[in-house]
Amino acid sequence: MLQTLLARAFDAFDRRDWRGAYGHAGEAARLALEHPDVHYIAGVAAMQLGHAPLAVAHLQRITTPGRIDAASQLARALVECHRLQEARAVADALLQRDDLDAAALDTLGTVYTRAHAHERAAEAFGRAARLTPGSADYRFDLATSLMYFGDIDGAEANYLACLRNDWRYWRGYLALAQLRPWRGDAHHLDWFADVLARCGDDADARLHLHLALAKELEDRGRFPEAFAHLVDGKRAYAATLGSSSAEDARLFDVIEAAFASTRPGDGDADDSAIFVFGMPRSGTTLVDRILSSHPEVASGGELGHFGAAMQRMAGRPARSLADIPLGLTGFGDWAALGRHYVEGTRALRGDRARLVDKFPQNFLFAGFIAGALPNARLVHMRRDRVDTCLSNFRQLFSPDSPYHRYSFDLADTARYFLRYERLMAIWQARLPGRILDVRYEDLVADQEGQTRRMLDFCGLDWSPACLDFQHNASAAATASAAQVRRAMNTDSVDRWRRYGDLLDPLLQLLDETNDTPR
Repeated sequence: MLQTLLARAFDAFDRRDWRGAYGHAGEAARLALEHPDVHYIAGVAAMQLGHAPLAVAHLQRITTPGRIDAASQLARALVECHRLQEARAVADALLQRDDLDAAALDTLGTVYTRAHAHERAAEAFGRAARLTPGSADYRFDLATSLMYFGDIDGAEANYLACLRNDWRYWRGYLALAQLRPWRGDAHHLDWFADVLARCGDDADARLHLHLALAKELEDRGRFPEAFAHLVDGKRAYAATLGSSSAEDARLFDVIEAAFASTRPGDGDADDSAIFVFGMPRSGTTLVDRILSSHPEVASGGELGHFGAAMQRMAGRPARSLADIPLGLTGFGDWAALGRHYVEGTRALRGDRARLVDKFPQNFLFAGFIAGALPNARLVHMRRDRVDTCLSNFRQLFSPDSPYHRYSFDLADTARYFLRYERLMAIWQARLPGRILDVRYEDLVADQEGQTRRMLDFCGLDWSPACLDFQHNASAAATASAAQVRRAMNTDSVDRWRRYGDLLDPLLQLLDETNDTPR
């Protein structure tokens, strides 16, 4: 009977029927509670269903020596729970072995990437690609890891290998296009157009190929053609998602109401955190690189730790972003919330005095951050309203991300931006003096002056290294990974004007709905 139940569980597992796999594993557990396969199936299924803490509980019960698959999945589940030190410890023990298969190595690469150990990630991805050179997945992951370190040539070679291995690996075309400016005879326009003509009605293919063509057309100054591809690509995928406006409005409504009902008390006194936030594509990565070029500052990259700490303090899983602050209505233990965050990020800071957390969407939680960590520094990046909306529309964020659904439609992007402006006005009114506003355009025009202003706000002495941020050798695992390895420039200032009257509907929506000057 046990073998029958396990066979059913494995069958559901292989078909990626995660609910079925978990259910059959539960039935098998009644006959053999400590059977390692029961907890492996249940652990992976729980993680795929979004229950990472439950996955950790199952996978930690597997004590069978040599279960590489279970250990690698445990590391992955620990990362999902933001237990980075524990995840690193499990991954480090595994990476020393010489009998890992490519799948385990690729999983470890993902774990290291999420844990901000990018050198180890590149090592794991590299070993996976060498073991299975014909895998498009492993080549893609290695290329992306190399790109984070600024090895553009190495990344290009592996993206091309990825596409040779599988011409339907749609993400590879856009990743290749975004590696560098493609000018003169160096471009892929004919190739991409040919693949687009062969991909049929596949929404995922059309999304990536249209955006790849848009990027390379922009590089050549062909902006009307580029914009047409942007619209066609985003529209193809937006049809599978639907408008995000109602859900976005609920998110902002809930956050504003939840904070209005709180009574912030004494938070944790730790002063190490520097939160850099703002709309995506507003210059947060640039500021992170500037600040983390200082000898006393470490970069944590894009951390989701504060939202995760809020969720833990709420005491129940959040079904959506809007559910996260609900548990803090009338909240009292602000010090515990701050302590959760500090303990979860301490390892990333190492022996540095400060840690930059540059998760852009922390603007959603700025009031809660200020209450939980009264000595943290909060730096808010602002950018031209139209440039910000256009840049969000141009960017392909993860289609599965709960934060970026608005970006598939330009009107939804504008509506989201207007609610962001309203929320930031609330934070500034409720938290006078706590948030430093930095305009991207001012930073570009007066790099040293604005850098000195930020360092002073963060309680840091002047360091000329902050002016040479492009030489910062640490990995940059964001959508701006390629751009931040260039010196300060004005290429992205007033970008929207290159599109002429194509953006008139966006300007009209912004101007009619809100009278804040651009």
